[in-house]
Amino acid sequence: MEKLLNDLNAFLSDLNVFYRKLQNYHWNIKGKDFFVIHPKLEEYYDGINEQIDELAEHILSLGGEPLGTLKDYLNTTKICEAENKKVDCTVVFNEVIKDFSTLLKDAVTIKEDADNSKEYKSSALMDTFIEDYSKKLWMLKQTME
Repeated sequence: MEKLLNDLNAFLSDLNVFYRKLQNYHWNIKGKDFFVIHPKLEEYYDGINEQIDELAEHILSLGGEPLGTLKDYLNTTKICEAENKKVDCTVVFNEVIKDFSTLLKDAVTIKEDADNSKEYKSSALMDTFIEDYSKKLWMLKQTME
């Protein structure tokens, strides 16, 4: 159970850093697609915020303690922060695809480990994340063609 809790907390860290990155891009997006991408980024970070809460409460339900400080998140995340500067739409799309891919890979790994440990609540939660990230990735990749 300790490994699963550590993996869930690492995932929580990735979600928190990704949330802030999406919000940073939302504030700093520039270019001809601004009116399309600006609200889409808000939609994404609102969804990630809901997942953060759901995951933290899940960790608590397993008897764990969710990480809650920026320092903890930055020490355990695999997601790179965005810089405080104006950013072009293509850069945003590439970064968001990369980060959703990281989240998807992690959710699949956690699901497999949870299944092997017979921790089916965690597995089921990862199913919802896997479905969400897979659909978003498909849509983002369609945009890039």
